[in-house]
Amino acid sequence: MADEQQHQEPNQDREQDSVGAPPEGTWLAQAVESGKITRVMLAVPDMRGRPRGKILDAPLFMDRLGGQAEMCAYTLATDVDMTPLSDFALTGWDQGFGDVQVKADTATARTLPYQPGTAMVIGDVFDHDGTPVDIAPRHMLRAQLDHLAHHGFRVAVGIESEFLLVNGTPDALHRSGYRDLRPAWPHNLDYALAHPLKAGAFLRDLHEDLRLAGIPVEAIKTEGAPGQVEMTFAYGDPLAACDAYPAYRLIVDDLAQRRGMTAVWMAAPSNDVGSGLHLHLSLWTDNGANAFACNRHADLPPAMDRAIAGLISGMPHLAPLYAPTINSYKRYRPHSFAPTRHTWGFDNRGCAVRVTGTSTGEGTHLEARWAGADANPYLALAAACASIVHGFDDNPELPPPCTGDAYSAHAVPVPGDLAEALGHFTGSTFPGTAFGKRVVDHYTRAARLEIGHQRGHVTDIERQRAIGRA
Repeated sequence: MADEQQHQEPNQDREQDSVGAPPEGTWLAQAVESGKITRVMLAVPDMRGRPRGKILDAPLFMDRLGGQAEMCAYTLATDVDMTPLSDFALTGWDQGFGDVQVKADTATARTLPYQPGTAMVIGDVFDHDGTPVDIAPRHMLRAQLDHLAHHGFRVAVGIESEFLLVNGTPDALHRSGYRDLRPAWPHNLDYALAHPLKAGAFLRDLHEDLRLAGIPVEAIKTEGAPGQVEMTFAYGDPLAACDAYPAYRLIVDDLAQRRGMTAVWMAAPSNDVGSGLHLHLSLWTDNGANAFACNRHADLPPAMDRAIAGLISGMPHLAPLYAPTINSYKRYRPHSFAPTRHTWGFDNRGCAVRVTGTSTGEGTHLEARWAGADANPYLALAAACASIVHGFDDNPELPPPCTGDAYSAHAVPVPGDLAEALGHFTGSTFPGTAFGKRVVDHYTRAARLEIGHQRGHVTDIERQRAIGRA
């Protein structure tokens, strides 16, 4: 479930396009020169949002390489197992799996508490002629933020992330075949302030590690399922929020493993548990005003009216970007706090879009609840921003708000599975208009690979239902 977020204007001082050689006088340059930083982890968020890259000698990276390095293009054109695959336009056997250029955005440099002497830096991906790679998630998000800027708006975002902690390290779970997963604590501890020792120690260490990494935390809490944790990022710049997410994932995974646990980033880790990646967002004008400011008893501001209409109209056609796996769609269950229909309402957690923060007026914002824990935040936010742009450009009709049980509302249902979602993605002109044909083709290929992988494997459920019973 989502809590209120402290809502504020996005930071205008962050250089979103600062790629290339690290400028003199930056924190990273000074830390390398002083010997405090000896290694640089240059990371590219892949299609799943996982950081992929290289660990480079820091002085060499800064001086001789000029803040950039080459990486195989397949880091952005593969499956979850990093299998070299064909039929991607970006790379494949026909192209010989060539390299792309990755240029560090030094504004993203941060240290990781469990990696002394190492700085993590997010990179942007370019072809050898200097052209940005249009299917890269970070580029896709930046393009949509630019489109909203042309409409006169800046975006503010807070990410709310849920994950499940289970007993056993990743190696131990692999050896067991991932059977009999046991949550790290056995009870629903939603909003609990008295925690078992294991939970309390993990939450304290997580907060401290995120603080040391420069990741602004608003709140950490135990959630509504045994072993479930929710972390809410402080509200602010959208690109900065997404750039913090890969480091956050690394920190959570490392801390869990050191404590004999594994963090599970599945949308539906079991039949009765769902983990979300909710996006709290609003639009701000150039004079620093929240374009969504209102209270629930007043008419919607024009910008919010268009934003909600765009989300309800556009997001049904972009599901492979925010729900990329077979498992994503198993989270969409009635009365699960995950949406099953494309609805909106005031402070209604059953809706896909929740209008919240109206008690203060100036804190009003939207909570987009479609994405699960397996989503890439860059892509999920890019989809939401593209849908909002669609609301301004194409003027779709705003349906009435949902005032009761959103799970019984008369509204368009979310896709039943990834194959159905892919049909909406490829059967509509909107994704191509918003992102371009190359992007649609690329993520269509990724979705088909995901579907094909699942279709080619016999599952435990099939055996349970067939052996001795069929």
